Amino acid sequence: MKREQKWMKLSVLSLIMVVMLSACGGAKTESGSGSSSSDGDVKITLLNSKAEINSQLEQAAKDFQSENPGITLEIVPVGNGQSPFEKASALYASGNPTTMMMLDTGDVEKFKDRVLDLTSEKWMKDAVENSTSATTFDGKNYAFPFSIEGYGFIYNQQVLDQAVGGTFDPQSVQTTDQLEQLFQKIAATGKSPLIVSPMDWSLGAHYLGLAYGGQSPDRAKVDQFISDLKAGKVDLASNTVFNGLMDTFDLMKTYNIDKASPLSGTYERGPEVLGKGEVGIWFQGNWAWPQIHSFDTADGKYGFLPVPVSNNPDDFGNTQISAAVSKRILIDKEKSTPAQQEAAKKFLDWIVYEAKGQDFLVNQATIIPAFSNITLEPADPLGKSIGDYIKAGKIEESMSTLPADHWSKLGASMQKYLADVIDRGGLAKEIQDYWTKVK
Repeated sequence: MKREQKWMKLSVLSLIMVVMLSACGGAKTESGSGSSSSDGDVKITLLNSKAEINSQLEQAAKDFQSENPGITLEIVPVGNGQSPFEKASALYASGNPTTMMMLDTGDVEKFKDRVLDLTSEKWMKDAVENSTSATTFDGKNYAFPFSIEGYGFIYNQQVLDQAVGGTFDPQSVQTTDQLEQLFQKIAATGKSPLIVSPMDWSLGAHYLGLAYGGQSPDRAKVDQFISDLKAGKVDLASNTVFNGLMDTFDLMKTYNIDKASPLSGTYERGPEVLGKGEVGIWFQGNWAWPQIHSFDTADGKYGFLPVPVSNNPDDFGNTQISAAVSKRILIDKEKSTPAQQEAAKKFLDWIVYEAKGQDFLVNQATIIPAFSNITLEPADPLGKSIGDYIKAGKIEESMSTLPADHWSKLGASMQKYLADVIDRGGLAKEIQDYWTKVK
């Protein structure tokens, strides 16, 4: 694009050639295609790494276009099983990045030299406290905080009410023993206590992430723990939080509906069996509500339980839900034109400040917004449940800056443990080996 801009200065003939090249040469995800057309239309693209809201994003793109007729927005999904970092890297390698890319928090620093500095954007003053700290480097913020997400044990209130013979109180489960007692009560009704979804991202990024984030409510101590892991100074096999978390995981293995074939499950199976009331609990996040809703037989009555790590209710993690800003949107500056960059900024402003943008975020995509000016209450029960934990100050900050390959490599280790291919000592060793070699 820089070369094209130089040509444009040479002559009117050169300008016409560039326009023709732009019109004819648009690759399938080219962020520049259509940007220089004579009618002023601008085409922008967004790499979407939240597959569960792809249809909602596509509708949002149509709504945005109807309010901004000079802009065309195309949604480019990340392939199933591919990490956002891999997809974005591949697009850059091919010289064909999207205008905007939705990445995980830990990926932002790797792209900061290729994307716009967004520090001066209007929405920065409305971003909730600390929501941009993890994407700020040398005083400059490079990413838009798209969503606050939380995860833990999602429960079907109807199934649990039946199990306890009354109204289930989530405050009644604050220890590992209390969780097992609940599992036993559910099993006594003929239902399965829970389903363990074996996806590497769920086991590696979310469940194992609790072993790090649960070390202390002081984030500086968590960061030190990660540094010590990298330096080979941690003996996970004797770490109290890790062992407590794996004690809970052992319970999950025992009471798993898919115990006979623990690696055979799919993401899609989880919301179906939970929503239909075949199981009482599913370890997952609030992003799963659209899928649960499509199978809901509990009249929308669902909530979250923390994942206990001990039998002392006062221990950190036993009453906290893991939550943080999970997804960020970046704007490319290498291949996109100034017009495309402005159009992308307009889309981000639309999400934060326009009624249809806010409705997309909160009501359609069921996302907990990271902006204080958005007063829409989450319509879904999972978003409400996370919101209640946030208001109560019962939050364990999620590990949103883990290395890009953490979930795939250590997710595979967790899968081996789930399938009894390795024991806890073997799992601890694989985790420690990963951290001492990570770049």
